[in-house]
Amino acid sequence: MALLDGLTGRLSAIVGRMRGKTRVSEQDLKDMMREIRLALLEADVNYQVVTDLVAEISEKAKGQAIMESLTPGQQVVKAVHEALIAILGQTVSRLAVSPTGFTVLMLYGLQGSGKTTTAAKLALMLKRKGKKPLLTSVDVHRPAAARQLDILAHQAGVPCFIKPEESDAVTIAELAVARARYLMCDTLIVDTAGRMAIDAEMMRELKSIARVVNPTEKLLIVDAMIGQEAVSVALGFEAQIGLDGFIITKLDSDARGGAALSIRRMTGKPIKLLCVGEKIEDIEEFHPDRLASRILGMGDVLTLIEKASATLDEKKTQASLDKLLKNQFTLEDMLGQFREVKKMGSLRDVLGMLPGMGGKQIADAQIDDKAVDRQMAIICSMTRKERLNPNLLNASRRKRIAAGSGTTVQDVNRLVRQFEETQKMMKRFNGKGKGMNPLASLGRRGMPF
Repeated sequence: MALLDGLTGRLSAIVGRMRGKTRVSEQDLKDMMREIRLALLEADVNYQVVTDLVAEISEKAKGQAIMESLTPGQQVVKAVHEALIAILGQTVSRLAVSPTGFTVLMLYGLQGSGKTTTAAKLALMLKRKGKKPLLTSVDVHRPAAARQLDILAHQAGVPCFIKPEESDAVTIAELAVARARYLMCDTLIVDTAGRMAIDAEMMRELKSIARVVNPTEKLLIVDAMIGQEAVSVALGFEAQIGLDGFIITKLDSDARGGAALSIRRMTGKPIKLLCVGEKIEDIEEFHPDRLASRILGMGDVLTLIEKASATLDEKKTQASLDKLLKNQFTLEDMLGQFREVKKMGSLRDVLGMLPGMGGKQIADAQIDDKAVDRQMAIICSMTRKERLNPNLLNASRRKRIAAGSGTTVQDVNRLVRQFEETQKMMKRFNGKGKGMNPLASLGRRGMPF
């Protein structure tokens, strides 16, 4: 999650130094509090939230139980972790479902916050959970927004209702509700108009639409890149129309991420979902405890498992594993595996979910997210015969493959060596017995970076 890399690097380094301490002095705590305060302020966290968080950590860290503990350093880390969770929200806050069987999710936000894209992501997520959503745009100020939603809905495979020629947003909303009921959809997602800033006309229109659609949830789309301004926007919408929660977007950006840590404490309303990439499937439920663990470099294995379960093709993965065990794994199979890895998103984000892989460790590893693309390009530049039989790859063929993939002969040689080493390992595993796990070494030697 690029957004939190800076904060994660600073905080994981701070708690890492504390973790191994067998004795924690008052000065140690004072120094740690100062560093945590600076790290949070640099991440653009609201000043009041920083003050509250540092006060909570200080109170817990000075407790008698920590000072007398056999592992005071680890107890301090636990106190930091618990305080972060308290700021982010103690529990997962899921989307509400109407008892009538017809749920309406109304999305608000300023122009450019990613509202239209988020609407489509939300529809796809609900569809995968067995819901039947309908998307609609009531943005009469930007006709292109409605057409964009229609295109995204097609990508997500969900129905969409738009009326670009209609100039009244309330009329479109009424027709959308009727259309959703006619199609027997159980969820209507309403993409509203945005503005460059909150104004009275915008709020009047949104209130009129809400009276027609009767929203089950009123969700504000918050752009993580606008920093401190996100809190002001949230407070403005909450005061005018009332909110049920937030969806934070652009968490894959290089912004500092203070909005994610500030907005819940300042408004009292929960963060419900996170948008973590540009792809239509890059949306996930917000788990406060998991994000707190990631910020402190403790990893997020549960989200990694969920992401793998949702994106990886179990049959393809099992077939590749069977081929590995039988020494029948080819470069064509390797290409398929790379494609499966790509579905999970950025290598940096995937590795960032592993315990101990905080921002600094990932930076030190110099992970190249484009490495998988280069490896795939090399294999795609081979003929099918060459993929099935790498022994055919003589010098002239490797030169042709390098030219075709935009890489060097050395890159081609490196990929072939990696493939050959994997095959050698599998022969050793097969020779030593069935009880061994071949994937343990693949993670070490077969990673494409």
